[in-house]
Amino acid sequence: MKTEPRTATRLFAIDNLRIVLTALVVVHHVAVTYGNIPLWFYTEPAQDPSGVALDILVVFDQAFFMGFFFLISGFFTPGSYDRKGGRSFLRDRLIRLGIPLLVFLLVLRPLVTIGSYRSDYASLPYWQYYIGSWDPGPMWFVEVLIVFAALYALWRRFSAPVETPFGAPHAVLRARWIVLFTVGLSVATTLWRIPVPVGSYVPVLGLPTPYFLPQYAAMFVVGLIAFRRGWFMTLPTKAGPLGFGIAALVSAVLLPLSQVTTGALSTAVTATWESAFAVSVIIGLTVVFRERFNHQGPRGKWLSAQAFTVYIIHPLVLVAIGYALSGLHAIAIVKFAVAAVIALPVCWGLAYLVRSLPGAKRVL
Repeated sequence: MKTEPRTATRLFAIDNLRIVLTALVVVHHVAVTYGNIPLWFYTEPAQDPSGVALDILVVFDQAFFMGFFFLISGFFTPGSYDRKGGRSFLRDRLIRLGIPLLVFLLVLRPLVTIGSYRSDYASLPYWQYYIGSWDPGPMWFVEVLIVFAALYALWRRFSAPVETPFGAPHAVLRARWIVLFTVGLSVATTLWRIPVPVGSYVPVLGLPTPYFLPQYAAMFVVGLIAFRRGWFMTLPTKAGPLGFGIAALVSAVLLPLSQVTTGALSTAVTATWESAFAVSVIIGLTVVFRERFNHQGPRGKWLSAQAFTVYIIHPLVLVAIGYALSGLHAIAIVKFAVAAVIALPVCWGLAYLVRSLPGAKRVL
C-alpha cells in the first residue's frame, strides 16, 4: 500500500485509486462493526435485516480490494528496487513497513483492545490477555507485504539484470491472457482451499483471510509485470465498461449457484466468482481512473499523502466512534451510515496530525 515517489511519468490515477481503496477499507470495517460478521475490535451485531446488506458489502469488498492493494504495491516495487538496489530497498521496506507494524502492535493495539479486555477478560492480567490475543489486526497486510518484498529482492539478487525501462510496452495485454490468468487463479484458489478452507485464521500472524493468499500473491506478481510492460497505459478504453459488465454477469450467475451447491463444487464456484469478479472490477476501475481521474490538484495530493497513515490508524478511530455511538438506537444500516460519515474525515484529519509529528514523514 505504501508507494514510492515516481521519477518517471507520475500516474495520478493510481494515487487516486489508493485514496478510494483506503476509504473502502474504512467503510468495510464500519460494515463489519454493524453487520453479522463480528471480526473486529468493536462490534454491535445487527439486530435487524439491514445487517444483511452490510454483510453483502463485506463479501463483495473482500473479493477484490486487498488483491488490488497488492497489485498496486507490486506495481511500485520494481522502480523502488531499481533506484535503491537490493540492500537499500530492503532497509527502506523495513523502515516504512516494519516501524508502522511495531507502532500498531505496541501502541495502537492496546488502545483498541482495552474495551474488550475490560468487558470480557478483566480477571486476567492485561499482559497475559495482550500476549494471548496477539494479532496485528489490519496490519497483516503489511506483514505479508514485507514477505513479498523480501522474496522479490531475493529473486532480483539471483536473476539476470533488468534492462526494461518503466512502462516499455513489450506486449499489449491480450484478452486471452486475462482469461487464462483468471482460470488459473480460480483453480489455484480452489486447490488452496482444500487445506486452507474459507474461515481459516492464522493465530499470532493474524492473517484473517489466508484462503485468499493465491489471489494476493498473483496480484502482486501481476503488478510487477505491469510496471515493466506498461499494461496500465495499454489497456484499451473499452476494457473499463466491459470489466464492470463481466463482474455483474459472473455475480448474477455464480453467486446464486454457490448457494445451492455444497462441498468441493461450492468451493470451486465461489473461488471462480471471486477470481473473475476481482479481475474484472480491477480492470474496470483501472481504466476508468486512467481515463477520467489521471490528474490531481492540491486536495487530491493531500488525500493521497495521508492514505497509508489512514490505513494504520483507522482501527483506533472506528473503535472510538463505535463506543461514542453505542447509545444511538437505530437500525444497523443507519448506524453504519452515521459512523462512516464521521469516520472518513476524522481518519484523514488524524492521519495529517500524525504525519505532522517530527520525523513521521520519513516513515509515513
